[in-house]
Amino acid sequence: MPVAICEPDLQQIANEMASRAKLASRVLATVSTTVKNRWLRIAADSLDRHHAELLEANAKDVAQAAKHELTPAQVDRLRLTPSRLESAANGLREVAALPDPVGRVIEGSTRPNGLEVRKVGVPLGVLFFLYESRPNVTVDAAALSVKSGNAILLRGGKEAIHTNLAVHRLLQVSLRECGLPEDAVQIVRSTDRSIVGHFLRMNGLIDLVIPRGGENLIRRVAEEATMPVLKHYKGVCHVYVHSAANLQVAEQIVINAKCQRPGVCNAMECLLVDASIAAEFLPRVSRSLQKHDVEIRGCARTLALLPDAVPANDADYGMEYLELILAVKVVDGFDHAVEHIHRYGSQHTEAIVTRDIEAARKFSATVDAAAVMVNASTRFNDGFELGLGAEIGISTDKFHARGPCGLNELTTYKYVVTGSGHVRE
Repeated sequence: MPVAICEPDLQQIANEMASRAKLASRVLATVSTTVKNRWLRIAADSLDRHHAELLEANAKDVAQAAKHELTPAQVDRLRLTPSRLESAANGLREVAALPDPVGRVIEGSTRPNGLEVRKVGVPLGVLFFLYESRPNVTVDAAALSVKSGNAILLRGGKEAIHTNLAVHRLLQVSLRECGLPEDAVQIVRSTDRSIVGHFLRMNGLIDLVIPRGGENLIRRVAEEATMPVLKHYKGVCHVYVHSAANLQVAEQIVINAKCQRPGVCNAMECLLVDASIAAEFLPRVSRSLQKHDVEIRGCARTLALLPDAVPANDADYGMEYLELILAVKVVDGFDHAVEHIHRYGSQHTEAIVTRDIEAARKFSATVDAAAVMVNASTRFNDGFELGLGAEIGISTDKFHARGPCGLNELTTYKYVVTGSGHVRE
């Protein structure tokens, strides 16, 4: 376990780590796709061989969950299982199978004077990634960073320190085996929160910060960072059951969006139901939700149909619960639903269930969110589910990336102009 380090030492540690990452990033920018993919496959095999070691380290973290006052949802995100480790290893192999975004020609042309102009994908450089509770994210972040030619500084939460260190050891061994710089993937061993502030001031060494965790963490990073931040504050996701919905389909989507894994950012937190179908749909879906022990917090019209529901207040409709609690509101048609989403949503994921093609089209065009689902669960706003491979996070920003952020979102571009002795007249 890391020991306490005094403040001046923390600054020195942060500076040395970022400096080494910058040097490593320059090497990674020129590494071939073949070598990067070899590392990904070797790292995946290493994870498969070391299940016992990783589960033992994870058990130490889970045993400390009560000390860190983790919620049930946070404990679920923290816990590793053989199947989750297998998924993490397969994620590495899937990233290896994806096209390399570095060096791709995004667009190009030949000017009338013969100059060849190409817009080419290049790495961002050095990433500083902060995350909480989920040690499998250590694997995803490292995979995406190296494949996209970036060095990464990993700063996981103290609640997962044993697991993250164990995972990192395996990743570094595989980097050495492939002749890649070990400093391409570094982990911050100190659990002192003040070290984060030192990293956030290193805009000359770190090119992008990606915070993935609670709203307080993300707000702190956004306020203190001296370099660009890729973020989403929270996932207040809605499912709107339109008057023209197939109610059986709607019920399936609602149960999946809320109950399949409630402690993640793309889980539904609020259900909107058209008044014209509320009397038929709400009692029906409530019975299914009760089987999953979901607490319903509803408006007055919801309470009239579901007497056992808890009265909702205004704060309930903007809440990211991350547990089996669901806000419900009966709305007076399409415009009322969209108005509610714009007021309380977090621009993460919004869904409509309807058989009306025009309503679906209008919803997709009107609602401002990183992802809009039509007759599908909000849980599909995920890099893997959308065919993008692993993701380093879901961004609700509009620049430079939005939605699930995978390989392409971890690159930028440069213009490469080729002439044959051209001079400007």
